[in-house]
Amino acid sequence: MQHPQDHWEKVYQTKQPDAVSWFQEHATQSLDIIRSTGTSLDANVIDVGGGASTLVDDLVESGFKNLSVLDLSASALAVARNRLGTAGDSVTWIAGDIRSVDLPHNTYDIWHDRAVFHFLTDTADRTAYLQQVMKSVKPGGHVIVATFAPDGPEQCSGLPVVRYSPDELHQTFGPAFELVEHMSEEHKTPWGSVQHFVYCHCLKPS
Repeated sequence: MQHPQDHWEKVYQTKQPDAVSWFQEHATQSLDIIRSTGTSLDANVIDVGGGASTLVDDLVESGFKNLSVLDLSASALAVARNRLGTAGDSVTWIAGDIRSVDLPHNTYDIWHDRAVFHFLTDTADRTAYLQQVMKSVKPGGHVIVATFAPDGPEQCSGLPVVRYSPDELHQTFGPAFELVEHMSEEHKTPWGSVQHFVYCHCLKPS
């Protein structure tokens, strides 16, 4: 079986950033939720699985000063880093596996993940992910996670995913996480098909 890192390196080494199903010219929904938290521009924000996403571009342009982007694929991070040029010099780029990467304790005010969590089909992997949230997000910090909705695709990039309703996604994190809001998104792929996402915005237990 191919290692997940090898899979994603191949994707980003063989396809243009705007030729993958999850491409967004602007991550408008994510940006709106992050802005709605009311945190200061000095807030520590991590985009988990951010890869080549343009969210970091818009956060930099919005004035956020303490940004981290984590991805399993160094090639994906290189795309974003090269695109930003010197504007990305202040961003912390982390190539690593969210299940095992060494993240700092009680550091992040905002944890954002669009479409990593639904790839974690094993209970042990989801547990490892939640342990990272509990370790690295500040008490009372914002946790924003988006996955495929119940009527979303059953696979992405040839890999199986777990689809969630808002309640299911919140319950997976646990009742101690306070649900602030949830919302849906109809994501249009570069070739015009529609994928349904669900976003949950929670607060980590204080």
